[in-house]
Amino acid sequence: MTLYPRNTLKQKLRAGETALGYWLSLNSISLTEMATGGGWDWVLLDTEHSPHNDESVERHFLAALNGGPAEFVVRVPSVDPVLVKRLIDAGVRSFMFPYVQTVEEAKLAVAATRYPPKGIRGFSGTTRASRWGRDTDYLATYEDEICIIIQIEGPEGVANIGAYGAIDGIDAMLIGANDLAANMGHLGDTKHPDVVQAVEDAGRAIRATGKAAGFQFFDERAQHLIGLGFTLAAVAGDIHTVSTGMAARGGDFA
Repeated sequence: MTLYPRNTLKQKLRAGETALGYWLSLNSISLTEMATGGGWDWVLLDTEHSPHNDESVERHFLAALNGGPAEFVVRVPSVDPVLVKRLIDAGVRSFMFPYVQTVEEAKLAVAATRYPPKGIRGFSGTTRASRWGRDTDYLATYEDEICIIIQIEGPEGVANIGAYGAIDGIDAMLIGANDLAANMGHLGDTKHPDVVQAVEDAGRAIRATGKAAGFQFFDERAQHLIGLGFTLAAVAGDIHTVSTGMAARGGDFA
C-alpha cells in the first residue's frame, strides 16, 4: 500500500517529454492548491527567495496533494542534507538545488536523498513519506520516485555539466539565467547576446549527457527553448500572474 501516485515529472523527464511548470513564490496555500489542479505537470515552491520554514512547506505540500495531480517540487535554499531529510520525511520527493557549482555539491544533493550505503539520509521508520510505516515497500522503491534537479547558474557550473551528467540520481539541470547573466557580468540582462548563447550552449551540453535541460522564462523565450529541446519548462508563476493581471485589469479602467 502506497500513499502517493507515481512521480509523473520524473517519468516525463526520463521519456524526453516536455513538462510544463508553475513557479510559486507567494506564501499562499490557496494558490498552491489551485496551481496543482490547474493543468500543470509540476509546481515549484521556492524557498530560496521566499520566506518559508519546514512547517510552511508541509502546509503547501498538503495543499498540493489536495489540489491536483501536478508534482510538487521544492527549491531548497542550498544543498542542506538536514533540511532535505526533514522535507522528505514530510512527504516531499522532488527537489531543486540552486547554484550548484562543484561536483562535490552535486553528489551531496543526491546523497542527501538516499539512505546508506548510497547516501547519508538519516532513517526514521514512521514518517509521512512511508505512510507512517504502513508502506512496507517504501525502502525498496523510494528511489524510483525521488526527482533531483540541480541549477546551473555560473561559469563554473556550466563547465561541470558533463561531470554532473555522470552522477547517478540527477534527473535534470535547470539553467538559472538571471544568476548566470550576473556571473557573466550582465546583471539584470538575460537578453544580452552572450547570455542567450550561453543558455543555449548549456542546454545542448546538458542534453548531451542524457539528462533533461530546464529553464525559467515567462515570455516568448519559453516556446523557443522548448523547440530547442529543453523539456523542464517553468513557463509561468504566481507573482508574474498576479502582477501582470493587476496591471492589465487596472488598464481596463484607465
